[in-house]
Parts: sequence; structure tokens; C-alpha cells
Amino acid sequence: MAVEEKELDEQIKEEGNSSDADMKTADSEAPEPETADSGENTASETEESEAPEGDKKEKKKSFLGKDKKEKANKLQEKVDELEDRVKRQMAEFDNFRKRSEKEKAAMFETGAKSVVEKILPVVDNFERGLAGLSEEEIKQPFPEGMNMVYKQLMTELEKLDVRPIEAIGCEFNPELHNAVMQVESEEYESGIIAQELQKGYTYRGSVVRHSMVAVVI
Repeated sequence: MAVEEKELDEQIKEEGNSSDADMKTADSEAPEPETADSGENTASETEESEAPEGDKKEKKKSFLGKDKKEKANKLQEKVDELEDRVKRQMAEFDNFRKRSEKEKAAMFETGAKSVVEKILPVVDNFERGLAGLSEEEIKQPFPEGMNMVYKQLMTELEKLDVRPIEAIGCEFNPELHNAVMQVESEEYESGIIAQELQKGYTYRGSVVRHSMVAVVI
């Protein structure tokens, strides 16, 4: 009787141990509860994976197009700036060229007037010498040759646009005439030139030498 009770106790212990082992196994095999964050991440990943491929291409294309447009605008601004700079430099060069031409022309005019001014006393001497000869004397070979040289000289000066200033019978003009004396005259009115003491000349409209004249009082 005692032996049966002992066997029964051992059997109960074995069953209890086996039940505890089954419970531990069940606990270890039970799935862990999913958190809210993992669910959200999974959802976003799902949405991204489910996004249409066309939308991604459109976004990429629009970004590339905007970048190209910005580069084109910057390039056009640079081109406009360079064009403006070139136009300014061309305008400055054109102004410099015109200014240089004017200065060269002015220097030429000054040099030519200086040469003409030096020739005029020679013309004066020719005129004085020929004026002192009679009509018969001027027909002699030597005076006639001198007269021909004088006429040739005056022709060449005329080709250079060197012209005598009109004086006798004209109204006195301080820009053309130099009054050295006043005279009375029954032929001319007051302020009119009655006598020319030295002939004046112009070169291309500019006075080389003023006429020395006598003006009626």
C-alpha cells in the first residue's frame, strides 16, 4: 500500500514538470506584438513602392528643365552684358577716330595756313614790281616773264582755295579787315573802305591775313 502511494506521487510530479515545460515553450513561441511605428513605416514604404513610376519621371523631368532654364537665363545675361560692353567700346573707338580725324585736319589746316602766310610776301613783291611798270615796259621779255610767273603762282594758290579778300567799296568788317587809317571821301559813304594798303587772303574760308585798309569817316 505504501509502495502504490509513492508511485502515485512520482507520477504527479512528472506530470507537473511536463506541464511547466509546455507553458515555457508556449511563451517562447508566442509572437511579439507589433508597434505602431513599425506599422507606419511599413505603410509609407508601401505607399512609396506603390507610387506610379510616371510621377517620379515627371518630377525628375521638371527639376531638370528648371535647372536648364536657369542656366540658359544666366548665359543670356552674360551674352547681353558682353554685347553691351562691345557696343560701348565700338562707340568709344568711333568717337576716338572722329576726334583724331578732326585733330589731324586741324593740324593740316594750321600747317597749310603757315605755308600760305609765308608765300604771301612773295606775292606782294611781285605785285609791287609789276605795278611800277608801264604798259610798254611790261611787254618787254623779262617783265613779261615775271608777270607769267606771278599769274602761275596765283593760279596754284587759287587751286589750293587761297583767295584775296574783297576790300575797296565794301563795308568794313573787323573779321576780314584791319583799319589802319580814316579818310574823307566823296565817292564812298561813312564806314566803307576807300583804299587798300595791303591785300588780305583767306584759306578755305579762314583768314590767313587781314586786309590793311583805309575807312571813310
